[in-house]
Amino acid sequence: MLRGVRGAITIKENIEGEIVDATERLLREMVKQNGIKAEDVASVFISATEDIDAVFPAKALRRLDGWTYVPVMCMREIPVVNSLKKCIRVMIHLNTDKSQQEVKHVYLEDAVILRPDLNEGK
Repeated sequence: MLRGVRGAITIKENIEGEIVDATERLLREMVKQNGIKAEDVASVFISATEDIDAVFPAKALRRLDGWTYVPVMCMREIPVVNSLKKCIRVMIHLNTDKSQQEVKHVYLEDAVILRPDLNEGK
């Protein structure tokens, strides 16, 4: 079964180091919480809000051992009025036997406000 694993993180400043470091942190947490192996990943989509343009956040994926051949694409998040700023969102398309309820989506920093329902009871 192909499933989507979602995640998001915010940054403070639009600088390359912070963007890549934050994206790597998010990816590593998504991998850890879901036991993801690179060979099970079909593709990864990464979006960034319009205020992030110092580097492609996808650069962080290449820091993960074994992820060299995983297809990744960056795109611009649509600029919705009053939406969360300086936000990087990730969607990992994963071949897995897990049910939708077993998939752990990861929201870090100010991005926790995007899915408060996932943090209930924590």
